Parts: sequence; structure tokens; C-alpha cells
Amino acid sequence: MDKAYTEKHQYKPGIILQILTLVTLGLLIIGVITYFSQYRIADADTKEVAEEFASRVADEVKESVQEYPAYPWLLRYWYEHSEDMDIEYDVDYQTGTRTEEKQRLLSSRHPDFQIRYADESDVLALPEEDQKLYAEITYSWLITRVNQIKRSYDISYLYCVLTDDDSGENPYGAQFFLLSAAVPGSVRGREYNEVYTLGTIVDISDNTELQESMRTVARTSQSDNPYNHFEYSGHYADYYKYMDSFDGHVVFIGVSDRISDLLADIYKEALYGTAVAMFYQIILILLIILLLYKYALHPMKTVLKEIREYTETKDSQTVIRNLEETLTNREKYLLSHNEIGQLSDNFVTLTREIDDYIANIEKFTAENERMNTELGLAARLQAAMLPSNFPAFPDHNEFDLFALMDPAREVGGDFYDFFLIDEDHLALVIADVSGKGIPAALFMMACKIILKNTSMMGLSPSEILTRANGAICANNKEDMFITVWIGILEISTGKLTCSNAGHEYPVLKKPGEKYELYKDKHGFVIGAMHGVKFTSYDLQLTPGTKIFVYTDGVPEATDKDNQLFGTDRLLDALNTNPDQNPEETITTVVQAIANFVGDAEQFDDVTMLAFEYKGKA
Repeated sequence: MDKAYTEKHQYKPGIILQILTLVTLGLLIIGVITYFSQYRIADADTKEVAEEFASRVADEVKESVQEYPAYPWLLRYWYEHSEDMDIEYDVDYQTGTRTEEKQRLLSSRHPDFQIRYADESDVLALPEEDQKLYAEITYSWLITRVNQIKRSYDISYLYCVLTDDDSGENPYGAQFFLLSAAVPGSVRGREYNEVYTLGTIVDISDNTELQESMRTVARTSQSDNPYNHFEYSGHYADYYKYMDSFDGHVVFIGVSDRISDLLADIYKEALYGTAVAMFYQIILILLIILLLYKYALHPMKTVLKEIREYTETKDSQTVIRNLEETLTNREKYLLSHNEIGQLSDNFVTLTREIDDYIANIEKFTAENERMNTELGLAARLQAAMLPSNFPAFPDHNEFDLFALMDPAREVGGDFYDFFLIDEDHLALVIADVSGKGIPAALFMMACKIILKNTSMMGLSPSEILTRANGAICANNKEDMFITVWIGILEISTGKLTCSNAGHEYPVLKKPGEKYELYKDKHGFVIGAMHGVKFTSYDLQLTPGTKIFVYTDGVPEATDKDNQLFGTDRLLDALNTNPDQNPEETITTVVQAIANFVGDAEQFDDVTMLAFEYKGKA
């Protein structure tokens, strides 16, 4: 081996650098995945704790409201009379308050009325003026209790809101504030930066996510597994719990708490977990790299060197000798105990097989080129046997026709034919040979010649098929057969005499009507049995009558789901525009089949013939 070759193909230690680069990238990816995994775990744990905390606060508010047996009446009254109520917010109800005076006044008027234990019937027994006193007293007491809960749990926002349900005028589109907790020094009002008073309305029609969540909370409130809305929104966690509903309205308890500190804890916990996981991963990967170099990369160096040698010289004998003789004892031992040794043995075998393969492929390529040339010639010969010049009979304006044959392979077994028997008789033929490829094409050519020669004798369609069957059966060693539909038209009268040897039903369209299957009487296929007799039938064509005949490749065209095109889809395609001329008709059917099958491979020839009788001008 010369110096230039050695320098060109010498082992380069860059593979270690490549591995380290890949490991570094892998560590970065793993680090990112680990961080987000740790973050999601911490976030889920924190979210669960925060949701439990918010639920506990909401339950305490709900219990505080429900301590008053008449709370359903109170909620309704507060909503309906919010503008008329004289409410005293955020005070210590010990002495010297208006609420205390109202309590004494109500007690003096109704000594037996117990404010904390009265139910709805007790309240309704009071005069309207005293009902208002009761509602104002309980509201002031309750708002003080809600304030205490807010301070006790150090909640940012705590409130009770009412909204229309789906039967209301504005379903979940606005929040009517019933209760809103405050801390000492807060300013009450209806502005955004104030603690809302009773009756404050906030439009949430643009917050579809919140609307849908409130709707779900209300809908599942009576189920075994009620839904409570909880989500992070910016630096706050929002929680909604169902409390009550009446007259097309739903009452919710809302809790909003600042979660900046919780988010910071999540971030720190995720970073710590990521750092610990990355440290152990780095130690493990370094150990793996060391073992990989010792037991894989270094022994592979020798094998790769010989592979490069073979790619340059294609000398299998030299490669085999080098692999067997130049390895050190340590390398031979290591190679015999891992996959690299198997690789070395396989490569030796492969070099020998490649030598044989190259010789065989050269022979096969020459043979394949010869076969392709012969197939191309056969396809051209077959196409030349089918009439393909349209209009086929420009001197005859009494009719129009068009035909098409699309083989599934280079050559096929379907064929069509049309020819004048004399100046007043036109033969129409369509046929389908059993089998595919070259055997079917050869059999098709023989059958086409026999049918045409027999037809030119002036026989009826049934006699043509009978004689053709006898001629084909006389020398049919491969037991092939053919289905045929043949029609002979008397051009001057429009009388069409037909016979069917096991072929598909023709499709007939009368003037002013749609295409329909004409279920004619089927005879047996041609070429399968001696002595078979066939029958003819007549169709009287009037100007505008159309006939469409085809092979089974049309209804049996298959899509990717193995669904068949079928005769129903064929009729739909034909009736898309039933007034089209024969060429346009076939184009429409071809397009319908193409749209149906898509990219699915087809295994049968597709052949069609469309005919229109126009009569004498």
C-alpha cells in the first residue's frame, strides 16, 4: 500500500469528538426534558395544594352563608333589592353601630324572632319593612365574617358572585357581586381598584374560557363528581365553587390568591432536581464512553481500515487475508466476543457475494433490457390492433362512437372492436380475456381475429359467438376463456341485434331518460366448453339512444380501502351529464374512476365503448 493511499485512508480520531458532541447534545436535550418534567411534577403538586387550600376557604364561606337557614331567601333578596339596602360594611359589630341599632329595633318589634335561626317562612311572616331590616343585619354580619376569613387565610380576593345561567338573558356574561371581602383600610366602591360593594356588575363576556368553566361548574354541581374551576391566571390562582341557584341565576364563591412565591418555589425545585439528575447522567455517560472506546471503537479501527481498502480496490482476497493475519491477539480476542467480530466475518462473506452479484447483475440487466424492449413492442402491437382513429367513420353521420382500453400491465387481455360488415351493418364488440399480461394479450389477439372474421360472414350475433366458441375450443390447451358482448346494428333502421357471452350488462339510455343497466340474458363464456349455443335479442334504437359497454375492470376498480367502484357509481358518473357525446362520456367515467381509486394500485384492465345512434339526418 503506497504512502498516498495510507495518508488518505488513515484512521482519524474525530469519531471520539463526534461521539462527545452527540453526547453533549444528548445531555442538553435530556437536561431540558428533565427540567420540564421536574417542573411539571412540582407544578402539579403545588397546584393540588393550592386547589385544596382554595376549596377549604370556599367551603368555609359557603358554611358561613348557610348558617342562616333563610340563606336562599337572603341571596334572592340581596340581588333584587341591592340598590335599596342600607348596608354597613367592614365594622366591628360590638357597640355603637347602625347594625346594632337595627338589631335592637327588629328584636323590639318581634321578640320571638331569632335572626340567626329564622328560616324562610319566619322571614316571610315579617312585614316588608322588617324583612329589609333582617336582610341588612344579616348582610352586615356576613360581610364581617367573610372579611375575617380573608384575613385568617391571607387571601388576596374572596367574593361571592351571581350570574345568569343558560336560561337567562346574558348566560354567564356578567358577574353580579353579592359579597366581596376587604381588609382594614380598603376603599369600598365600584371602580376597578376598589373593593366591590353589593350590586357591582362586572362584564366578562369577552372571557369565554371563564364563562365555559362557570357553566361546567353549574352543570356538574349535582353530580357525584362535581367540577370546581381552578386555573393559574398570570400571578394569581382563580377558583370558583358552586353555592346555590334560583330563578335562572347561579351563585358562585370565588377565591383569587397571589401565587408568585409558589411559582418561585416550583422553579427552584425543578432546577435542583434537574441538576442532580444531570450529574448522575454525566458520570454514567463518561463511563459508557470509556468502555465503548476500549471494547468497540479501537477494534473497529482495523475493520474499518480494511473496508476502506475494499471500497478502493474491490480485492476481496486481500481484505480476507488482512482481516485474518494483521489483527493482534488482543484485537482477535475482542473481535471474537462482540458484534464487531460478527461484522468482520459478515464483511468477508459479503465481499465474496458482491463479486458473484456483480457478475449476475450484469447478465440480468442485459436480459431485463431485452424483455422491456419486447414488452414495449408487444404493447405497441396490441394498441395497433385496436381501432384508435376517431371519428372512426366520418362518412356516416347516423351514429357516433368512442372507445378506450387501459391495460393494468404493459399489455392486457381486454379489447374492443367496431367495423362495418357492409354499408348498412355495423359490428360493435367488447371482450375480456381471462388472465393478465402477455398470455392474455396473445389469446386476445387470436380471439379478436376469429370474432371479426366470423362477423364478416354475415351471421347473427348468436351464430358468430357459437362458431367463435367452436374455433377457440378446438385448440385451447391453456383452458383460457373470454367474455364477449357483440351487437350488429342495421344502420338504416336502428335495429340492434345483440348477444352476450358471460359479459357485463350493457348500459342503455333512451332519449329524454337516464342511463340504466339493461339486464340482458347471459350465455356461457367462450372457450370453456364445446357445443355451447348462444341466443340473440333485439333493441330498437331511436335517434338519441346511447349504449355504454365495458369490461369488469370498471365496476371492480378498487380504492385504498378495498371498496369497489361498482355499477351504482358508474351510473352516477354517466348520469352526471347524460347528453354528452361518446368521447365526453368516456372521459367523464375515466375521471370518476380516477377520483375514486386515488393512488390505489389497479389489477384489472379498464375498457369502455360508448355509442350514440343519431339516425338519418
